[in-house]
Amino acid sequence: MSNTSAAARVAELRRLIEDANYRYFVLDDPSIPDAEYDRLMRELQALEAEHPELLTPDSPTQRVGSQAAREFAEVVHEVPMLSLGNAFSEDEVRDFVRRIAEETGDADPEFSVEPKIDGLAISLRYEDGRMVRGATRGDGLTGEDVTANLRTVRAIPLVLRGEAPAVLEVRGEVYMPKAAFERFNAQALARGEKPLANPRNGAAGSLRQLDPRVTARRPLSFFAYGLGAVQGWDLPARHSETLAKLRAFGLPVCPEADVARGLAGLLAYYARIGARRDALAYDIDGVVYKLDRYEQQRAMGFVARAPRWAIAHKYPAQEELTVVEGIDVQVGRTGAITPVARLKPVQVGGVTVTNATLHNADQIARLDVRVGDSVIVRRAGDVIPEVVRVIEERRPRDANGEPLHPPYAMPAVCPACGSAIVREAGEAVARCSGGLYCPAQRKQALIHFASRRAMDIEGLGERIIEDLVDLGYVETVADLYRLTLEDFLEMKRRADERDGTVPETVKSGKIATKWAENLVEAIDRSRGAGLERLLFALGIMQIGEETAKALARAFGSLEEIRHADAMLLLAVPDVGPKVAQSVAAFFAEPHNQQVIDALLAAGVSAQGSGAPSSMLTSRLDLAHLLSAAKALGAPLAGLGDTSIERIGARCADLAALRSLGEHGLIALGVPAAPAAALLALLDDPHWGPRLRAAEAQMHALRARARADARTGPLTGKTVVLTGALSSLTREEAGARLEALGAKTVSSVSKKTSFVVAGEAAGSKLAKARELGVEVWDEARLLAFLAEHGK
Repeated sequence: MSNTSAAARVAELRRLIEDANYRYFVLDDPSIPDAEYDRLMRELQALEAEHPELLTPDSPTQRVGSQAAREFAEVVHEVPMLSLGNAFSEDEVRDFVRRIAEETGDADPEFSVEPKIDGLAISLRYEDGRMVRGATRGDGLTGEDVTANLRTVRAIPLVLRGEAPAVLEVRGEVYMPKAAFERFNAQALARGEKPLANPRNGAAGSLRQLDPRVTARRPLSFFAYGLGAVQGWDLPARHSETLAKLRAFGLPVCPEADVARGLAGLLAYYARIGARRDALAYDIDGVVYKLDRYEQQRAMGFVARAPRWAIAHKYPAQEELTVVEGIDVQVGRTGAITPVARLKPVQVGGVTVTNATLHNADQIARLDVRVGDSVIVRRAGDVIPEVVRVIEERRPRDANGEPLHPPYAMPAVCPACGSAIVREAGEAVARCSGGLYCPAQRKQALIHFASRRAMDIEGLGERIIEDLVDLGYVETVADLYRLTLEDFLEMKRRADERDGTVPETVKSGKIATKWAENLVEAIDRSRGAGLERLLFALGIMQIGEETAKALARAFGSLEEIRHADAMLLLAVPDVGPKVAQSVAAFFAEPHNQQVIDALLAAGVSAQGSGAPSSMLTSRLDLAHLLSAAKALGAPLAGLGDTSIERIGARCADLAALRSLGEHGLIALGVPAAPAAALLALLDDPHWGPRLRAAEAQMHALRARARADARTGPLTGKTVVLTGALSSLTREEAGARLEALGAKTVSSVSKKTSFVVAGEAAGSKLAKARELGVEVWDEARLLAFLAEHGK
């Protein structure tokens, strides 16, 4: 590209990028997607690298380019950056308006009004439309030169739009949007870094980074709200008109800025913004009222270092200091364990706060919250109050300077039911494992159990479940199966009396029973819902419908699944370590076992095909056992898949592996260290017995599959499935055929006994016809399965 055409393209790219920034930050009307913005920026960077003579300081690519400073230079503000007086009550605002009315002679003065952004005040100096300096407020007279950092904030234009004054100092607030703050902290925690305390601290700390590259990674934004020194521009008559002009120059102005008249207008604006406070994209701590007409501002003048024509009307504080008197845990409807700080009562945002969430164990560890600590508590609207920071220097200590209270440790058992609390690897939330038994989870467990995709108990909705639990008719899902018609009618009568809603028909002696009869029938029907639905209905964490189906097809019965080690569960396709551990932990909890036994005693069907599938048993061997143990955390670092395959090919079981010894393993190509670790695992007090028990389960599953196959009507038959079936999946059909003794394969040959062909069957159907292999359609398959109880 020639220099001339390159210069033209560079100018065009800069225009497009700055226009995109203007539309995004000023107009709130993005014109291009982020990917296109990034593409334009990369093209500009490439052209400037190829033609360095075209590079200018105000290019969008130069927002980050400075080296880290050793310190910030001092900046003297040509026009001081004054502070505002505060009003905390309606009476103080009334006095403010009264003084203005008396001194200006305007009985109903007009004000420019806007939210008071909770960020960091800065001053931007533009000369001939180009940004030349940015500074912090400091003490109002002198600040710090943070130009390099401010250039990284995309919301701040490096070049103003239109005909800009010779000198224009713009005053405004740098802030961190709430959503961007949450994303930044989530990413910081994922990287193992310390998160920011709050958006305001995030903004202030970001601008005081000596390295602008650090600032550039912070999601900062900016709103302009006033002026400093100005040369070469006749100011409008009103402040609100100045804000409109700044917006035309390309500077973002708070979209909630408005004009209000008199005391009533100010208080109405305060109430309107207050009602929207929590929904705003940024934090605020009040609203600002400024006389709109500059001539009236000049008439009011200043007192000390604050204008008499402006005031900040503050909202009740959303952060306060208090003391932690205790730490408890709450159990949520899904079993989530949430630590809660019990606080010395304190007023936060106009509400008395006595409890605050600590979220999870990671949050407690990060904050190091202890009993007796002085903490900062934050409350925003209806959001549950949270502890955001510990004032460690106020921590109670003994005579030796040691903390009086130890670090908090999460309990090992659920306070509601005594079941074990488990926390899966990689998860932030710990949960009670007694899902079927825990009182805190009772209603949620019942609602899920009865839902359409689970046991499908028609008519058993949330309201009835709540009454069944609240009035003591049901404690676990198994109790549903002992409810009688009389129980439901009595429950309804008691609920109506409690709520004061007894129908007139009931008062006259007419009692509707059909709904209760239907419920009893629906509960009875659900006994035969089958293994897949039952597994899903149990509410095991990580188990959705598809995983429940896969487990049912593979193991054939609940009895096999509930006693299977997680290592065996990993042999099921799409079941990973998290799912396997979740299933095993659920069934290992004694309370859950009690409820399952009660369900079985009530006649709930827990049988699928009745036998383990050939797909499962074909995967169960020593190699799988070792791979699964490694995936579940066994100390086998360095033992690769190739080594495991070689061991599996050589050794039939754990005894053969032990007999092979370290020299034998090394001879197979297993490195010395993994070979030693593997043999040590066999004698490990935890893993040794577990591996041997899993191996015994594995052999039992194989034997049961062989015994079932020998007695099935399809024993010795080889079947191929092709095409789409409408009433069940090919996998389900295969599992049911295997349960009758068949062997399912993927290709058609002369040895194929028959082919099951669904819709759109292709080459396999053609091959079967060519070879004269028998073909079944879906209707014949279903009739055969029904005839043989599958």
